[in-house]
Amino acid sequence: MNVVVTENYEEMSVAAANVIAEQLKAKPDSVLGLATGTTPIGLYAELVRACDAGEISFANAQSFNLDEYRGLPGTHDQSYRYFMQNNLFNHVDIDVEKTHVPDGSMEDAQAACDAYEQAIAQAGGVDLQLLGLGHNGHIGFNEPCDSFPVTTHCVELTESTIQANSRLFDSADEVPREAYTMGIGTIMKARKILLVVNGAGKAEIVRDVLRGPVVPQVPASILQLHPDVTVVLDKEAAAAL
Repeated sequence: MNVVVTENYEEMSVAAANVIAEQLKAKPDSVLGLATGTTPIGLYAELVRACDAGEISFANAQSFNLDEYRGLPGTHDQSYRYFMQNNLFNHVDIDVEKTHVPDGSMEDAQAACDAYEQAIAQAGGVDLQLLGLGHNGHIGFNEPCDSFPVTTHCVELTESTIQANSRLFDSADEVPREAYTMGIGTIMKARKILLVVNGAGKAEIVRDVLRGPVVPQVPASILQLHPDVTVVLDKEAAAAL
């Protein structure tokens, strides 16, 4: 693992965006795995700036997002499709037809997950996968459990994840209880992985993920076994290392 520690959120965002920018410059038709949440907002803003400045282009790239709430259409303002449109896709030169987010409106969970897994395979797999980190060590919506889920699947969200995400809804009761997510196996197939984490509240889980045993109770610990991982932290998130 290549671990980069920055002074603050802004420096972390720029450093992480530079990793994605270099990927696009090296391979303009890259398949990017993207993530949502508050952590990547700054790096997406930096990518928009770089695209506006003509430093990078998404014109030949395509993307696959990690996850989506089950039961939310892409037009819902808390869906991850909506998030991606607002924070990145609407502001860069990417072909929206080449942006993929699991279809939360599909009622047949197995069909939704199988279709997504197949689409990733048909694209040739993910070149660079961006990840955030949950307080309980989850990546995507792969929650702590007794085994590492392999492929895209439907998951019941833990109460801690529901509470963490409730700040974005009017109440915790409105947070969906299930989500479609890439599996750990799908994530680990990415050729490169970029993990971005900020804030003192995640310092202990960062330590467990990077320095602790590889166990499914800390899902992101599996990243220790990947051959090409860059971790970008602000100094607060790195405090326990």
